[in-house]
Amino acid sequence: MPRIKYKESDVALMARMMRAEAVGEGKQGMLYVGNVIVNRAKADCLDFKNVRTIYDVIFQVQGGNYSFEAVQKGNVFYNRAREVEKRLARKNLKYWRQHPAKFSLWYFNPYAACPPTWYGQPFAGQYKQHCYYEPEANTCDSVYIGG
Repeated sequence: MPRIKYKESDVALMARMMRAEAVGEGKQGMLYVGNVIVNRAKADCLDFKNVRTIYDVIFQVQGGNYSFEAVQKGNVFYNRAREVEKRLARKNLKYWRQHPAKFSLWYFNPYAACPPTWYGQPFAGQYKQHCYYEPEANTCDSVYIGG
């Protein structure tokens, strides 16, 4: 059973986002970004209470801006999804989760050392240039469902 319900259009959209945000970090880095996308769709807490689909996650607006820089700036997000990224997206949607993004709802590239918190949320770990952050304890139990 997949972690969340999805359609093939969701796979392509998610694959485009994974590529746009982390192609420079290889397949592993793209899988971590995919973890965050699926986690946001599963989370019923914090900024993600009304976000339930891949589309909702990708095009969520927070503070007047899209949540993902790739949507704001365009870069490679608007290129067609390639089969390699689609396979990675399906893997995330079906089952794949791994530290440091296993329970993470946020990531960013600080272009420096990872800060110990990001908007009050604790640091979960780093992969190459991206820092990953999990929700503070007891604030978002829904992200931990499905281990």
